[in-house]
Amino acid sequence: KSLPGLMMVMLRLNVPSVFIYGGSILPGNYKGKDVTIVDVFEGVGKQSTGEISKEDLFELERVACPSGGSCGGQFTANTMACVSEAIGLALPGSAGTPAIYEARDKFAVSSGEAVMNLLEKNIRPRDIVTKKSLENAAVIVAASGGSTNAALHLPAIANEAGIKFTLEDVTNISKKTPYIADLKPSGKYVAKDLYEIGGVPILIKALLEGGFLHEDCMTVSGKTIGENHKNVVFPSNQKVIYKTSKPLSPRGGFVGLKGNLAPDGAIVKVAGMKRRKFKGKAKCFDGEPLALKAVLERKIKPGDVIVIRYEGPKGSPGMPEMLS
Repeated sequence: KSLPGLMMVMLRLNVPSVFIYGGSILPGNYKGKDVTIVDVFEGVGKQSTGEISKEDLFELERVACPSGGSCGGQFTANTMACVSEAIGLALPGSAGTPAIYEARDKFAVSSGEAVMNLLEKNIRPRDIVTKKSLENAAVIVAASGGSTNAALHLPAIANEAGIKFTLEDVTNISKKTPYIADLKPSGKYVAKDLYEIGGVPILIKALLEGGFLHEDCMTVSGKTIGENHKNVVFPSNQKVIYKTSKPLSPRGGFVGLKGNLAPDGAIVKVAGMKRRKFKGKAKCFDGEPLALKAVLERKIKPGDVIVIRYEGPKGSPGMPEMLS
């Protein structure tokens, strides 16, 4: 949440500035497979149902976070880091470098140099963040199978720039955007793997080549997003990012829904899902603690649907994530 918060501040103050991400954590290794903190969250549920032992869960907890940095999959932090490049507020390539790599140092220096260039040219955040650049941001979220939290953050960022950009705008863009990034939690790979093939610029290049981004949007480099990525070469010998002509799915990683449960709209992540229809008995809980208690007491059976009420922006209050 700090990433969109900082972008909002940049727009509110509207002084020449450059966003730089702190970087992602390296993946842990458990029984020969890359793991992230979400594997631990899922492990708690698996241990509660007897699928894994307490010893297995402890070992998973021990290895899941081997370094500093944000969560290693395409969760909220890395999603919004991708947004920072796509929207134009961060330098190309700066969002993908893992937190503990010395390569981050050059981006700190170049970001400082970029600020001086922006001062000289009087290019401000509100010159960069436009309706078109917000659409670019929504495209990269959809294409990467990113966090649905972006549907909250992008309208908030837009609001600071005096631009109306809604949940419906975000979900409509996802309908038209192919899902091309095989990143956890929906896919196989983590942020480090994306970095090793060239970082976020590879994802942006694929989307530019497919005609899914507005290439004339200004960025903090003083150049347009199209100019920034003109010489980027899409690598063929990798399976992290796909061409838009051969996507993982022809539609983006989330969909918008409307109905009697959510008349003003809701958002559902579908990246990586094999089943698009599910029918089951609803188990309703007035708050996350009661839902967690039911899980730990093994009251949730295969085929049940967990409904957690009163955890929205008014009811909770504050709309916390349901991570338990």
